[in-house]
Amino acid sequence: MAPIISEIEALNERIKYDPVLGKGSVTVSQIYFQSASSCAVPDECTITLDRRLTKGENDITALEELKNLESIKKAEAKVELFTYDIPSHTGLVYPTKSYFPVWLIEEDHPVVKAAKSAYKNLFSKDIAVYNWVFSTNGVSVMGLFGIPCIGFGPGREARAHAPNEFVEIEDLEVAAMMYAAIPQIYLQQAK
Repeated sequence: MAPIISEIEALNERIKYDPVLGKGSVTVSQIYFQSASSCAVPDECTITLDRRLTKGENDITALEELKNLESIKKAEAKVELFTYDIPSHTGLVYPTKSYFPVWLIEEDHPVVKAAKSAYKNLFSKDIAVYNWVFSTNGVSVMGLFGIPCIGFGPGREARAHAPNEFVEIEDLEVAAMMYAAIPQIYLQQAK
């Protein structure tokens, strides 16, 4: 597995860069092996990769770049996406590829304009528009289904998904007002 991991590390350095979304990445996140005992050479090794995509990449291109690595070909290694197929609390199994497509909405899109107008109307100042560095359900909404969406919510990005995460009450109030105002302005602009 060592030659494969080395080549994956080298691949990470040359993955595509997008001026807005930044560079994609790949890293080995888990290593599993099977061995008869702790003093025997393992006869099987599996790695899990965390592959972050950027604009212009997708599940097919990411898999192909891995399959084309010389070390992968030489080892005749199997490269595949995970499929989530764990039963829900009701027993329903809904197999889903572990694929989170890139999505980006332009600043001049009507949904973004509606959010900016809502903020300006409510607070008499402009809101900063930027790209979040973490994933959201937008990968399904817009990435898979093409339904325009934006990311907006209470709290500070730096505090999200961290120990002792919290949200200020004022941020909740602002978000509630925005959630009420954005659809109204969007519908008015659509008329």
